[in-house]
Amino acid sequence: MAENTGFSLPSGFGGLVNYKEEYASKFMLKPTHVIAFIILIVVFRVGLGFFLG
Repeated sequence: MAENTGFSLPSGFGGLVNYKEEYASKFMLKPTHVIAFIILIVVFRVGLGFFLG
């Protein structure tokens, strides 16, 4: 087993990685818009099953 020599080496980048907080996109969607879109898809799918089934 390894012995404890009293010092440790830093791991990897040591928390120095900096990711860009804001990503500029052409489509800025709020979470409520995404949920509403998913609900519309579900309603459309159920409607298709009802009218075509």
